[in-house]
Amino acid sequence: MTDRQTLDEIDLKILAELQKDGRIRNNELAERVGLSEPPCRRRVRSLRERGYVSAIRATLDEKLLGYEVISFVLIQLQSQAQATLQAFERSIAALPLVQQSWRISGDADYLLKCVARSVEGMHQQLLQFAAMPEVRNIRTFPVLGVAKDAPLPIPDYLVSPTK
Repeated sequence: MTDRQTLDEIDLKILAELQKDGRIRNNELAERVGLSEPPCRRRVRSLRERGYVSAIRATLDEKLLGYEVISFVLIQLQSQAQATLQAFERSIAALPLVQQSWRISGDADYLLKCVARSVEGMHQQLLQFAAMPEVRNIRTFPVLGVAKDAPLPIPDYLVSPTK
């Protein structure tokens, strides 16, 4: 759980800079947000501890690594019983080419982001999903290109009022 009462404009600047470049050095970050290095380091540590920064990692280029096909897959399960949801989540957790998974509402139960080396590889993934006893229906949406990939906007309401 996050403590939203203690964010100020400097915290928001730090979050924005970390989204732009997670590898930024503390001295450069401190300069950009108008702090000296020790307080900047403390604030970054505090933001991590409070859950505002959940991970800092590299974003890899799928195509350069040989994953030519990216697709979004909607999965409808046989039921929404807790045991069914848990069984499905265990099954997809074991599949390394399923990059992300969201439980959703509406006509489907899950939205998956998947990668594959080829159309045949994507087909094999779909066959794996179809073989899962929890799965009722599968819809696939191959990605033709990325139209937007933006950092998360930092909401103004998170800023604590100045004294």
